[in-house]
Amino acid sequence: MELITHEEMLDRLIGVKGTPRRKKYDKDIEDFLIGEAIKKTRLKQNLTQKQLGELVGVKEAQISKIESGKSITWNTIVKVFKAMGANSGTLDLGEMGRVALW
Repeated sequence: MELITHEEMLDRLIGVKGTPRRKKYDKDIEDFLIGEAIKKTRLKQNLTQKQLGELVGVKEAQISKIESGKSITWNTIVKVFKAMGANSGTLDLGEMGRVALW
């Protein structure tokens, strides 16, 4: 049995860093993690998706898409976290590093 690292497994199954398929995979994972962070923050503040949507100025369905890692832009991320009262912040994406939001 051969033991390989997580990175080696991704290289074999998805492609090495820099390839189009790997870039898409990494972006999809990042978007998912951002969506999870938004959901976690919303739940900590006891907000429904509808309430958060009203604070941000979008419909509940848009918040659902954002939390599931779809339809995420940096502009939207900043709007959502500011609507929840965050004045500044960084998002920890695990192995992918930390991202300053604003």
